[in-house]
Amino acid sequence: MEKAADIAPGHISSLPEEPLVIIKPSASWAALRLGDLWLYRELLYFLTWRDVKVRYKQTVLGASWAILQPLMTMLIFTFLFGGLAGITSNGIPYPIFAYAGLLIWTFFANAVTNSANSIVGSATLITKIYFPRMIIPGASVSAGLVDMAVAFLLLIALMVYYRVPPSLTSLMILPLVALSSLLALGVGMWLSALNVKYRDVRYAVPFLIQLWMFASPVIYPASWLPAKWRWILVLNPLTGILENFRVAVFGGSFSWRALAVSTAITFLVLVGSAYSFRRMEKTFADIV
Repeated sequence: MEKAADIAPGHISSLPEEPLVIIKPSASWAALRLGDLWLYRELLYFLTWRDVKVRYKQTVLGASWAILQPLMTMLIFTFLFGGLAGITSNGIPYPIFAYAGLLIWTFFANAVTNSANSIVGSATLITKIYFPRMIIPGASVSAGLVDMAVAFLLLIALMVYYRVPPSLTSLMILPLVALSSLLALGVGMWLSALNVKYRDVRYAVPFLIQLWMFASPVIYPASWLPAKWRWILVLNPLTGILENFRVAVFGGSFSWRALAVSTAITFLVLVGSAYSFRRMEKTFADIV
Protein backbone atom coordinates (compact mmCIF):
# COMPACT_ATOMS: atom_id res chain seq x y z
CA MET A 1 0.00 0.00 0.00
CA GLU A 2 1.35 3.46 -0.89
CA LYS A 3 2.04 5.92 1.86
CA ALA A 4 0.29 9.25 1.87
CA ALA A 5 3.62 11.03 1.12
CA ASP A 6 4.22 8.83 -1.94
CA ILE A 7 0.93 9.75 -3.61
CA ALA A 8 1.37 12.27 -6.37
CA PRO A 9 -0.33 15.59 -5.74
CA GLY A 10 -2.10 15.27 -9.08
CA HIS A 11 -4.05 12.28 -7.83
CA ILE A 12 -5.64 14.32 -5.08
CA SER A 13 -6.37 17.35 -7.20
CA SER A 14 -7.97 15.17 -9.89
CA LEU A 15 -10.74 14.01 -7.59
CA PRO A 16 -14.16 15.64 -8.19
CA GLU A 17 -15.12 18.39 -5.80
CA GLU A 18 -18.64 16.95 -5.40
CA PRO A 19 -19.61 13.26 -5.03
CA LEU A 20 -20.69 11.50 -8.20
CA VAL A 21 -23.24 9.32 -6.41
CA ILE A 22 -25.25 10.28 -3.37
CA ILE A 23 -26.76 7.47 -1.31
CA LYS A 24 -29.67 8.55 0.82
CA PRO A 25 -32.86 6.97 2.24
CA SER A 26 -35.71 6.77 -0.21
CA ALA A 27 -38.91 8.69 0.35
CA SER A 28 -41.94 7.02 1.85
CA TRP A 29 -43.33 6.56 -1.66
CA ALA A 30 -40.26 5.42 -3.57
CA ALA A 31 -39.97 6.22 -7.26
CA LEU A 32 -40.85 3.34 -9.54
CA ARG A 33 -37.56 3.67 -11.47
CA LEU A 34 -38.98 2.04 -14.56
CA GLY A 35 -35.77 2.93 -16.41
CA ASP A 36 -33.97 0.27 -14.35
CA LEU A 37 -36.29 -2.37 -15.76
CA TRP A 38 -35.25 -1.45 -19.29
CA LEU A 39 -31.55 -1.56 -18.37
CA TYR A 40 -31.99 -5.09 -16.99
CA ARG A 41 -34.22 -6.35 -19.81
CA GLU A 42 -31.75 -9.11 -20.71
CA LEU A 43 -32.00 -10.46 -17.16
CA LEU A 44 -35.78 -10.61 -17.58
CA TYR A 45 -35.26 -12.69 -20.72
CA PHE A 46 -32.89 -15.15 -19.02
CA LEU A 47 -35.05 -15.50 -15.89
CA THR A 48 -38.10 -16.15 -18.07
CA TRP A 49 -36.40 -18.98 -19.91
CA ARG A 50 -35.05 -20.30 -16.63
CA ASP A 51 -38.60 -20.59 -15.31
CA VAL A 52 -39.75 -22.31 -18.50
CA LYS A 53 -36.88 -24.82 -18.43
CA VAL A 54 -37.24 -25.58 -14.73
CA ARG A 55 -40.98 -26.11 -15.10
CA TYR A 56 -40.62 -28.90 -17.66
CA LYS A 57 -37.27 -30.31 -16.63
CA GLN A 58 -37.36 -34.11 -16.21
CA THR A 59 -41.01 -34.32 -17.28
CA VAL A 60 -42.23 -36.98 -19.69
CA LEU A 61 -44.84 -34.86 -21.48
CA GLY A 62 -42.88 -31.60 -21.39
CA ALA A 63 -44.73 -28.59 -22.84
CA SER A 64 -47.80 -30.78 -23.44
CA TRP A 65 -48.80 -29.98 -19.86
CA ALA A 66 -49.62 -26.46 -21.05
CA ILE A 67 -52.37 -27.99 -23.21
CA LEU A 68 -53.47 -30.81 -20.91
CA GLN A 69 -54.41 -28.57 -17.99
CA PRO A 70 -57.03 -26.42 -19.80
CA LEU A 71 -58.09 -29.38 -21.98
CA MET A 72 -58.92 -31.71 -19.09
CA THR A 73 -60.63 -28.89 -17.19
CA MET A 74 -62.67 -28.08 -20.30
CA LEU A 75 -63.81 -31.72 -20.62
CA ILE A 76 -64.94 -31.81 -16.99
CA PHE A 77 -66.74 -28.47 -17.24
CA THR A 78 -68.41 -29.52 -20.48
CA PHE A 79 -69.84 -32.61 -18.80
CA LEU A 80 -70.90 -30.91 -15.56
CA PHE A 81 -71.98 -27.44 -16.62
CA GLY A 82 -72.59 -27.74 -20.34
CA GLY A 83 -74.33 -31.11 -20.08
CA LEU A 84 -75.85 -31.65 -16.64
CA ALA A 85 -76.38 -28.03 -15.57
CA GLY A 86 -77.31 -26.88 -19.08
CA ILE A 87 -75.51 -23.53 -18.90
CA THR A 88 -75.95 -21.58 -22.11
CA SER A 89 -72.96 -20.37 -24.13
CA ASN A 90 -74.41 -17.63 -26.36
CA GLY A 91 -74.87 -19.97 -29.32
CA ILE A 92 -71.25 -21.16 -29.26
CA PRO A 93 -70.54 -24.89 -28.74
CA TYR A 94 -69.88 -25.18 -25.03
CA PRO A 95 -66.52 -27.03 -25.29
CA ILE A 96 -64.87 -24.27 -27.29
CA PHE A 97 -66.69 -21.60 -25.25
CA ALA A 98 -65.24 -23.04 -22.04
CA TYR A 99 -61.78 -23.58 -23.50
CA ALA A 100 -61.51 -19.96 -24.65
CA GLY A 101 -62.31 -18.79 -21.13
CA LEU A 102 -59.99 -21.34 -19.56
CA LEU A 103 -57.16 -20.24 -21.84
CA ILE A 104 -57.13 -16.78 -20.27
CA TRP A 105 -57.99 -18.03 -16.80
CA THR A 106 -55.32 -20.76 -16.69
CA PHE A 107 -52.67 -18.28 -17.73
CA PHE A 108 -53.83 -15.73 -15.17
CA ALA A 109 -54.12 -18.23 -12.29
CA ASN A 110 -50.71 -19.80 -12.94
CA ALA A 111 -49.04 -16.43 -13.45
CA VAL A 112 -50.41 -15.05 -10.17
CA THR A 113 -49.56 -18.22 -8.23
CA ASN A 114 -46.02 -18.50 -9.59
CA SER A 115 -45.22 -14.81 -9.23
CA ALA A 116 -46.61 -14.78 -5.67
CA ASN A 117 -43.96 -17.38 -4.71
CA SER A 118 -41.21 -16.00 -6.96
CA ILE A 119 -39.42 -13.69 -4.50
CA VAL A 120 -39.21 -16.34 -1.79
CA GLY A 121 -38.10 -18.90 -4.37
CA SER A 122 -35.27 -16.61 -5.53
CA ALA A 123 -33.89 -15.89 -2.07
CA THR A 124 -30.34 -16.94 -3.02
CA LEU A 125 -30.29 -14.60 -6.01
CA ILE A 126 -31.71 -11.65 -4.08
CA THR A 127 -29.19 -11.83 -1.26
CA LYS A 128 -26.16 -11.89 -3.58
CA ILE A 129 -26.56 -9.24 -6.29
CA TYR A 130 -28.54 -6.11 -6.98
CA PHE A 131 -31.11 -5.84 -9.76
CA PRO A 132 -34.67 -4.51 -9.92
CA ARG A 133 -36.68 -7.02 -7.89
CA MET A 134 -39.75 -6.42 -10.06
CA ILE A 135 -38.05 -8.52 -12.72
CA ILE A 136 -38.60 -11.70 -10.71
CA PRO A 137 -42.44 -11.69 -10.66
CA GLY A 138 -42.30 -10.24 -14.18
CA ALA A 139 -40.36 -13.29 -15.35
CA SER A 140 -43.01 -15.60 -13.85
CA VAL A 141 -45.73 -13.82 -15.82
CA SER A 142 -43.66 -13.87 -19.02
CA ALA A 143 -43.06 -17.60 -18.64
CA GLY A 144 -46.82 -18.11 -18.42
CA LEU A 145 -47.21 -16.42 -21.80
CA VAL A 146 -45.13 -19.22 -23.35
CA ASP A 147 -47.56 -21.81 -21.97
CA MET A 148 -50.49 -19.78 -23.22
CA ALA A 149 -49.03 -19.62 -26.71
CA VAL A 150 -48.74 -23.41 -26.75
CA ALA A 151 -52.29 -23.89 -25.44
CA PHE A 152 -53.60 -21.45 -28.05
CA LEU A 153 -52.73 -23.98 -30.75
CA LEU A 154 -55.46 -26.28 -29.42
CA LEU A 155 -57.96 -23.40 -29.56
CA ILE A 156 -57.15 -22.98 -33.25
CA ALA A 157 -57.70 -26.73 -33.76
CA LEU A 158 -61.06 -26.52 -31.95
CA MET A 159 -62.10 -23.58 -34.12
CA VAL A 160 -61.36 -25.65 -37.22
CA TYR A 161 -63.25 -28.64 -35.80
CA TYR A 162 -66.35 -26.58 -34.90
CA ARG A 163 -66.04 -24.54 -38.12
CA VAL A 164 -65.66 -21.21 -36.39
CA PRO A 165 -64.01 -18.87 -38.94
CA PRO A 166 -61.65 -16.10 -37.82
CA SER A 167 -62.83 -12.51 -38.17
CA LEU A 168 -61.46 -8.98 -37.95
CA THR A 169 -62.24 -8.99 -34.24
CA SER A 170 -59.28 -11.37 -33.84
CA LEU A 171 -57.03 -8.32 -33.95
CA MET A 172 -58.10 -7.62 -30.35
CA ILE A 173 -56.64 -10.88 -29.05
CA LEU A 174 -53.14 -9.50 -28.44
CA PRO A 175 -54.29 -6.33 -26.60
CA LEU A 176 -56.55 -8.43 -24.37
CA VAL A 177 -53.73 -10.88 -23.62
CA ALA A 178 -51.48 -7.92 -22.79
CA LEU A 179 -54.15 -6.52 -20.45
CA SER A 180 -54.51 -9.86 -18.66
CA SER A 181 -50.70 -10.00 -18.33
CA LEU A 182 -50.61 -6.58 -16.68
CA LEU A 183 -53.38 -7.59 -14.29
CA ALA A 184 -51.55 -10.81 -13.39
CA LEU A 185 -48.32 -8.85 -12.89
CA GLY A 186 -50.02 -6.33 -10.61
CA VAL A 187 -51.72 -8.95 -8.43
CA GLY A 188 -48.71 -11.30 -8.42
CA MET A 189 -46.22 -8.54 -7.63
CA TRP A 190 -48.23 -7.38 -4.62
CA LEU A 191 -48.68 -10.94 -3.33
CA SER A 192 -44.97 -11.72 -3.83
CA ALA A 193 -44.01 -8.79 -1.59
CA LEU A 194 -46.54 -9.82 1.06
CA ASN A 195 -45.33 -13.41 0.88
CA VAL A 196 -41.85 -12.38 1.99
CA LYS A 197 -43.20 -11.01 5.26
CA TYR A 198 -46.26 -13.21 5.74
CA ARG A 199 -45.70 -16.79 4.64
CA ASP A 200 -49.41 -17.52 5.02
CA VAL A 201 -49.84 -15.98 1.57
CA ARG A 202 -48.56 -19.09 -0.20
CA TYR A 203 -51.36 -21.13 1.40
CA ALA A 204 -54.07 -18.53 0.87
CA VAL A 205 -53.39 -17.86 -2.82
CA PRO A 206 -54.66 -21.22 -4.23
CA PHE A 207 -57.88 -20.89 -2.23
CA LEU A 208 -58.45 -17.29 -3.30
CA ILE A 209 -57.70 -18.14 -6.93
CA GLN A 210 -60.29 -20.91 -6.84
CA LEU A 211 -62.93 -18.53 -5.47
CA TRP A 212 -61.97 -15.92 -8.08
CA MET A 213 -62.61 -18.40 -10.90
CA PHE A 214 -66.23 -18.95 -9.91
CA ALA A 215 -66.67 -15.18 -9.54
CA SER A 216 -65.50 -14.73 -13.14
CA PRO A 217 -67.36 -15.66 -16.36
CA VAL A 218 -65.08 -18.58 -17.17
CA ILE A 219 -67.64 -21.37 -17.28
CA TYR A 220 -70.68 -19.17 -17.89
CA PRO A 221 -71.39 -16.00 -19.90
CA ALA A 222 -72.04 -12.72 -18.09
CA SER A 223 -75.54 -12.72 -19.64
CA TRP A 224 -76.34 -15.83 -17.58
CA LEU A 225 -76.66 -13.67 -14.46
CA PRO A 226 -79.79 -11.58 -13.78
CA ALA A 227 -79.45 -8.06 -15.17
CA LYS A 228 -79.62 -6.43 -11.72
CA TRP A 229 -76.50 -8.32 -10.57
CA ARG A 230 -74.32 -7.90 -13.65
CA TRP A 231 -72.86 -4.60 -12.48
CA ILE A 232 -71.20 -6.47 -9.61
CA LEU A 233 -69.65 -8.93 -12.07
CA VAL A 234 -68.32 -6.05 -14.18
CA LEU A 235 -66.33 -4.80 -11.17
CA ASN A 236 -64.26 -7.97 -11.51
CA PRO A 237 -61.46 -6.88 -13.89
CA LEU A 238 -61.37 -10.32 -15.47
CA THR A 239 -64.97 -9.99 -16.65
CA GLY A 240 -64.24 -7.45 -19.36
CA ILE A 241 -61.14 -9.39 -20.43
CA LEU A 242 -62.86 -12.79 -20.66
CA GLU A 243 -66.03 -11.56 -22.31
CA ASN A 244 -64.20 -9.52 -24.92
CA PHE A 245 -61.63 -12.25 -25.52
CA ARG A 246 -64.45 -14.57 -26.58
CA VAL A 247 -65.79 -11.85 -28.86
CA ALA A 248 -62.32 -11.44 -30.36
CA VAL A 249 -62.11 -15.19 -31.02
CA PHE A 250 -65.67 -15.98 -32.11
CA GLY A 251 -66.85 -12.61 -33.38
CA GLY A 252 -69.65 -10.32 -32.20
CA SER A 253 -69.91 -6.93 -30.51
CA PHE A 254 -67.39 -5.86 -27.92
CA SER A 255 -68.53 -4.76 -24.48
CA TRP A 256 -66.55 -1.51 -24.36
CA ARG A 257 -67.99 -0.51 -20.99
CA ALA A 258 -66.78 -3.71 -19.33
CA LEU A 259 -63.43 -3.40 -21.09
CA ALA A 260 -63.01 0.20 -19.91
CA VAL A 261 -63.72 -0.84 -16.31
CA SER A 262 -61.25 -3.74 -16.58
CA THR A 263 -58.57 -1.48 -18.05
CA ALA A 264 -59.02 1.18 -15.36
CA ILE A 265 -58.92 -1.34 -12.50
CA THR A 266 -55.93 -3.14 -14.04
CA PHE A 267 -53.83 0.02 -14.18
CA LEU A 268 -54.88 1.05 -10.67
CA VAL A 269 -53.85 -2.38 -9.37
CA LEU A 270 -50.59 -2.29 -11.35
CA VAL A 271 -49.52 1.18 -10.16
CA GLY A 272 -50.60 0.56 -6.57
CA SER A 273 -48.81 -2.80 -6.46
CA ALA A 274 -45.65 -1.30 -7.97
CA TYR A 275 -45.47 1.41 -5.32
CA SER A 276 -46.16 -1.08 -2.52
CA PHE A 277 -43.55 -3.45 -3.93
CA ARG A 278 -40.92 -0.68 -4.09
CA ARG A 279 -41.60 0.28 -0.48
CA MET A 280 -41.21 -3.28 0.77
CA GLU A 281 -38.36 -4.49 -1.42
CA LYS A 282 -35.64 -2.80 0.65
CA THR A 283 -36.23 -5.40 3.40
CA PHE A 284 -36.34 -8.44 1.10
CA ALA A 285 -32.69 -9.40 1.53
CA ASP A 286 -32.96 -9.17 5.32
CA ILE A 287 -36.01 -11.36 5.89
CA VAL A 288 -36.34 -13.57 2.80
